[in-house]
Amino acid sequence: MYRLRRFAVRHAHAFERLYAGFEVVLKWSAPLLERIGYQRLEAPVAWLEKHIKGLLFDCQMCGHCVLSSTGMSCPMNCPKRLRNGPCGGVRDDGGCEVKPEMRCVWLDAWEGSERMKHGDRIEVVQLPVDDSMEGSSSWLRVARGEHGAGGAHEVR
Repeated sequence: MYRLRRFAVRHAHAFERLYAGFEVVLKWSAPLLERIGYQRLEAPVAWLEKHIKGLLFDCQMCGHCVLSSTGMSCPMNCPKRLRNGPCGGVRDDGGCEVKPEMRCVWLDAWEGSERMKHGDRIEVVQLPVDDSMEGSSSWLRVARGEHGAGGAHEVR
């Protein structure tokens, strides 16, 4: 997954466009999703989201997805769980101070955001994570129009 996560950062612009299109599909399908029932859909959609975003972005399913604000680099991979990093403990070689073998998630985030059309979103301060939403689907929140649930700009 680590290699795919780095691939997603290197191709952040393409993933940004993909997610913008996916947001349109989610919003368009909202009436159907509502008829089926969001509570009924939560478990299967969260499972699907976990596996797709886990594979591509090493997503930790915090319930507050901000990939579109962090260069397609999930900030929850930071061992310190910083949402507005980096911590200042980045090693000279770009390694994490806690896990030296891992490149700092926030260096990846800045690198990815520089490739994105809306790369300036990385400068928006993100709200702390509400742990009660862990494992829930941010995609369904987008379909319901709850954009502010995860921060200033959620991945849609």
